[in-house]
Amino acid sequence: MADSESVTTSSQDAQDDPLHDHSDDELQQMLEELKAGNKVLQNETIMFEKYLKRVEPNLTAAATTAAVAPTPSQSTHDARVMRKRSKSKGSGMDKHLKLSAEQKCDIAQREIEELREEIDKLKEDAEKILDTYKAVMEEADVRLSEVKKSSYEYERDILKGSVNTRTGKVVAEKVVRYFEDKQRSRDALIEKLRLKNSTLKVQKKKLHLQLKQKEEMGEVLHEVDFQQLKIENSQYLEKIDERNQDLLRLKLMSGNTLQVLNSYKKKLHTLTLESDRLKNEITSRNELLTRIDVETETVEAERAKAEELNRRLRQQLGDFRVPDVVEYVQEKADLYELAKTVKSWERKVDIAEMALKTHRKTWNTMKMNSQQNWGLET
Repeated sequence: MADSESVTTSSQDAQDDPLHDHSDDELQQMLEELKAGNKVLQNETIMFEKYLKRVEPNLTAAATTAAVAPTPSQSTHDARVMRKRSKSKGSGMDKHLKLSAEQKCDIAQREIEELREEIDKLKEDAEKILDTYKAVMEEADVRLSEVKKSSYEYERDILKGSVNTRTGKVVAEKVVRYFEDKQRSRDALIEKLRLKNSTLKVQKKKLHLQLKQKEEMGEVLHEVDFQQLKIENSQYLEKIDERNQDLLRLKLMSGNTLQVLNSYKKKLHTLTLESDRLKNEITSRNELLTRIDVETETVEAERAKAEELNRRLRQQLGDFRVPDVVEYVQEKADLYELAKTVKSWERKVDIAEMALKTHRKTWNTMKMNSQQNWGLET
């Protein structure tokens, strides 16, 4: 009976279980979605608990009770009961227990305001602590400077200035006089600070009286005024956020414009260099063209001269007449005779040159002999 009842309950649970028909991947995805939803709900619950603790602390203190762990049999029975009732009561519980979007926004807005107030309070406390530390540091610096000054004066007036030259010891009267002077200066400083403190107390009383008079006359700001100032402050903060967004957008636009401007500047620089290079190349090409024009004119003049010479040569070629054989033979014979005559004249010239050399040699000899005879006679 127990086994059949357990089988029937397990089959009935399997039929009632809505997750029985899903695969493992679908169940894993559903589990991840439920975890994310539970995390969001946990954050909302924590924020709602903080809101309730601040608004109604007595209610939250009474609601915190310890939960008792159920037995295994009770847990299985409760699980079956909850599975049966989850379908019918789930939607109704969600409708009654969940907060609306407006309520959530209201709670979140109030929590944000509380956080801002806490941050402001922490800033004020931190500023007070910082001011206290600064005052302590300033006091320590003043005390350190006073100690250094006192040490320097003591060393100058007592250790060096009040030593007896004969005995080498410090004179007691000068030491007593030094400490008496220090005591009198300290008493004067205390009296001065006491007068200043009394003056500040009088000013404080006057300020308290003025504040009391303003409260009686209604000139002091109340809670409503502070709320109004908070609302105006929030509006101004929204406007500041809008202006900051506009400023950020303008900064982005200016950054993009600056990038485009830099790219165009780079292009302009490249094109300027290319233009300079082309100008130099055009100048060199123009100079080359000028030289080519000059050379062309020179070549044209030489060509004209060559054509004129060619024309004359062609004319001479056209006017040329081949001589007869008899004239050629006569010219050849005349050439032969002329060659013989040239050879004979060349021989005569060689003989004349040899005779000239002989006569020069004889003349030089006679000249030397005459000079020698002239020397002997003298």
